[in-house]
Amino acid sequence: MSERRRASLLRFATRRVLLLGPFASLLVVAAFTLIQLAPGDPILLLAGDGGTPAYYAELRAYYGLDRPLPVQLTRYAGALLRGDLGQSLTYQRPVAGVVLDRLPATLVLGFAALVVGVGAGLGLGLLAVQRPHGRMDGAIRLWTSIAYATPVFWLAQGLLLLFAVKLAWLPLGGMTSVRDTGTALGGVVDVLRHLLLPALALGLSLSAVTGRVARASLLDALQAPFVLAARARGASHTRVLLRHALPNAVIPVVTVVGHHAGSVLSGAALTEVVFAWPGLGKLLLDASLQRDVPLAMGVFLVGMVSVVVANVVVDITYHALDPRLELR
Repeated sequence: MSERRRASLLRFATRRVLLLGPFASLLVVAAFTLIQLAPGDPILLLAGDGGTPAYYAELRAYYGLDRPLPVQLTRYAGALLRGDLGQSLTYQRPVAGVVLDRLPATLVLGFAALVVGVGAGLGLGLLAVQRPHGRMDGAIRLWTSIAYATPVFWLAQGLLLLFAVKLAWLPLGGMTSVRDTGTALGGVVDVLRHLLLPALALGLSLSAVTGRVARASLLDALQAPFVLAARARGASHTRVLLRHALPNAVIPVVTVVGHHAGSVLSGAALTEVVFAWPGLGKLLLDASLQRDVPLAMGVFLVGMVSVVVANVVVDITYHALDPRLELR
């Protein structure tokens, strides 16, 4: 990459990063307002329905819930700028600590789902272009359409009923077994057994999108002049596909994977609930049911940051990989 191109890419990345502030601010305002306007009284859920009006009023004043919504939003924004996510009503702990306790489980599940989605998608794309418009290609296109259209909660329950209930091959849920596995290796194997089904449920939809994009990109790359020249020089079909076509077809796949990476982390709620996976998705559901506004906002912020940052990183990476794109 030339110095001029590198400098232009740096300016492009700086502009994209600077746009994060206003965009994130709008998302925080919208999310805080919607959560606050949701039905239900967090004080009644916290203290029960047997208290006196004076007791409820004292709790609302203590947590600042007696203030008008604009005042609450201003106070929350000020605390957020200081790095304070607030105090969880349910856990009576700082929100940051609760979120950090659950974040590793979601990162493990999200990374495993990305591995499943990208690996299976690229494999399907490579198989589909062996004989374009043949039986294998048609079957793969049909499968990717079904996988993409299947709701994740339905797929998760189907996998759970088949492999955990009927066949009893894998655990029903959770992240680890109740009994001690004895060794570190046994603990890793135990986590992997618990991880397999939720990773499949979350990664199959991504594999469908990745497979479709990989197939289309590979078909275009195989018609490029440099690929035809490689074939004319006597290169085998496997070498042409893997050494020449695949590297050029990966760029659109990177874009798709990047745009889905953040949503995988933030969209794992249904999967985590079905499999009782102790991550941020299940935590968000629990916080919403308990009307724990600070905790729900904390989880939302993590999801928002993951989606926005993933999109910015992909945008920058895409322009870095393809020098033909104009940097604006």
